[in-house]
Amino acid sequence: MQYSYFQMHKANVYRLYPNMEQSVLLAKHIGCARWIYNKALAMKTEAWTERKENLSRYAISAHLPVWKRDEETAWLKEVNSQSLQAALVNLDMAYTRFFKLKKGFPRFKSKHANRQSFQVPQSGEVGADFVKIPKVGQIKAIISRECVGTIKTITISRTPTGKFFASVLCDDGKELPVKMPTTEAGTIGVDLGIKDFAVLSTGERISNPRNIKWAQRKLARAQRRLSRRVKGSKNRDKQRCKVARVHEQVANRRKDFLHKTTTKLVRDNQTDTFAIEDLAVSNMMQNRCLAKAIADVSWSEFRRQLEYKAERAGKNVITIGRFEPSSKTCGECGKVNDALKLSDRVWTCTCGTTHDRDLLAANNIKRFALHPRNKILARDTSESTLEECVV
Repeated sequence: MQYSYFQMHKANVYRLYPNMEQSVLLAKHIGCARWIYNKALAMKTEAWTERKENLSRYAISAHLPVWKRDEETAWLKEVNSQSLQAALVNLDMAYTRFFKLKKGFPRFKSKHANRQSFQVPQSGEVGADFVKIPKVGQIKAIISRECVGTIKTITISRTPTGKFFASVLCDDGKELPVKMPTTEAGTIGVDLGIKDFAVLSTGERISNPRNIKWAQRKLARAQRRLSRRVKGSKNRDKQRCKVARVHEQVANRRKDFLHKTTTKLVRDNQTDTFAIEDLAVSNMMQNRCLAKAIADVSWSEFRRQLEYKAERAGKNVITIGRFEPSSKTCGECGKVNDALKLSDRVWTCTCGTTHDRDLLAANNIKRFALHPRNKILARDTSESTLEECVV
């Protein structure tokens, strides 16, 4: 098999079981990394506001030895110094995304955020039943799959329920395979929806698991109990963990469904290209009637997983514009029926053709993706590296 120039990085996630002393050290690492990030962000903002100076991360890094010698911030010496440096690198990357990709200005990190984490860029190790990081030592872990290749970074995260996970990013030395040629027979159009999670141009329908629906009553009950607890009390903190546990169960079910669905699609030997629509999910979430259902199906996460798994399998993902031919455009005569409502799932065109709206949308997505002009644009924008894939 031929290979392309770009190398493949892959991340494996392991559940950690630290003892009490290690849990305290991990919490200190998280807190110190957050403090450094917020301190650096404040310094960069102040330097630009007052002096129009672009403060580099190297200039901020020079303050670390001073802060460690200061009595008020001497606790910084208790954690791995390279984790503090990694926080500055992350801030620098956030600034780069803001100026180059217009992704939003970096915000201060809160200790009450859902996900807390820190990075170990060097000196990490994964054994048969442990993950080892500096200052903490060997942490008991469930190694569900072998970590193959050179370890690049280890990201330790803590969930709202108090669980710790390690995401180990490895470079296995392999390179991404050359993309398969796009053929009409091997292309599948994918129309994402709410009634059915996805409808394929082949006629296959993937049902919507509606993960949030089964937990609504349980979640409402837990949230009512939380609202009755006294703020600042231990009982409120216990109940907060119960609410977070329900949310975690829903998130795990959703993630499991998305991984199984995308893996099944990519492993189909008869498919070489996937055609999807570029949906404005953030704008669609403004609809208060559909916001919960749209958030539950996780279209953006589905697209992310499909893209990186297709990249690793040497397959193509072609994205068409959100205003291109849709379920209102007849596939036979090309006429657009603007009178259709959202509730109209089957309609008949003036040419006499009866359409299933979802299946029509999937076929229109495929037809437009295979248009010569759109294939050229997709080929020009597909030359990108796969830096990290969290599985």
